[in-house]
Amino acid sequence: MHTPTTHTPPTTGQVVDTFTHFFQERGHRLITGSTLLPPPGDPVLFTTSGMHPLTPYLEGRPHPLGRRLVNVQRCLRTTDLDEVGDGTHLTVFQMLGSWSLGDYGGPQSLRWGYELLHEGFGIPRDRLHVTVFGGDGQVGVDGESLDTWHELGLPVELTGGDENWWSNGPTGPCGPDSEIFVWTGDCPPRGTPTTDPRWVEVWNHVMMRHRRHEDGNLTPLVQRNIDTGMGLERLVTVLQGVDSVYGTDLFEPWLRLVPPLWDLGDQESLRVVCDHLRSFTVIHGDGVRPSHTGRGYVPRRLIRRTLTTLWQDDPGRTLGDLPRELVEHIQTHFGLPVEPGPVLDVLRDEEHRFRRLLDRGRKVLSRYGGRQLTPEDYHYLHDTHGLPEELVDGIVREG
Repeated sequence: MHTPTTHTPPTTGQVVDTFTHFFQERGHRLITGSTLLPPPGDPVLFTTSGMHPLTPYLEGRPHPLGRRLVNVQRCLRTTDLDEVGDGTHLTVFQMLGSWSLGDYGGPQSLRWGYELLHEGFGIPRDRLHVTVFGGDGQVGVDGESLDTWHELGLPVELTGGDENWWSNGPTGPCGPDSEIFVWTGDCPPRGTPTTDPRWVEVWNHVMMRHRRHEDGNLTPLVQRNIDTGMGLERLVTVLQGVDSVYGTDLFEPWLRLVPPLWDLGDQESLRVVCDHLRSFTVIHGDGVRPSHTGRGYVPRRLIRRTLTTLWQDDPGRTLGDLPRELVEHIQTHFGLPVEPGPVLDVLRDEEHRFRRLLDRGRKVLSRYGGRQLTPEDYHYLHDTHGLPEELVDGIVREG
């Protein structure tokens, strides 16, 4: 991947500081985004995006810190769990966000976005491309964004339909968005974001101008907001000129210490182990402990997926060997108390539980004589013996 900057690539910490200071200098108040846990009464298990905790204020409630906000929000998504192992997906990640709650409009947000990427992070103008909502049957072209980008001299691609349209669900606040892409190829930029995958999206600016009702109709919002989100890890990958998030300084100690400890044979397995143990450490830091149901099942599932990967080649491997340095590295990065001992204790305890569960599962499944399991079998094994479907499938495969 081509490094888009003309100077020494910034560290992750420098990227965060540059982003937050840029917006603070422009009147934005820094708000906390330090926890994965959603506000009380929110039905989701974990915070999934930077705007999630701000939903009431986007709906019109006054924010105690004012109309201009900036933050770094850690997020967790289990929907992408099966994608972890490629170059971009992570279970726990961080979102850089800025908001205008009924204050400035889309053109100002886009101008600041260009200024920060080009002047703040040093990305050359010719390596930037943007997309703008091109209209549909209900809403016309996002003319404000289109005019702003033309004034700034950036190439624009118009898209229609669901492209460049943001909504938080079938009803509620919504509006057109404009996405900023960076060219990551080793040759001069070519094509457009929809025709060449080397254009990588780094920043989305949402113009919340409408409310969609149950009948599908749109009405103007009383308070027009701007909501921007930029994945920190993806931005760092681009700025440091590496091929994947695992090549950034975020994972340097992991890729230095894990391979000599556990020879996992392939890149995907190494990435899964690093991601899951890293994510578990963050979840633990937010006070969530493994359990059979609800929020606690997520860290348990991460640990068991890690162990399943580790034990494919060597059942004797143990999480008790995880270097304390790696736990400390993650705790420091996410601003958690640096206490690796309790994390390692939980990992060892969960490992013992999983070994006992596997032993029991093998005995129970031996009664089925290797026949094809039915949905009723899976239901019985889960409810009676506490064996999740993915665990049963793993035992069947190894048999």
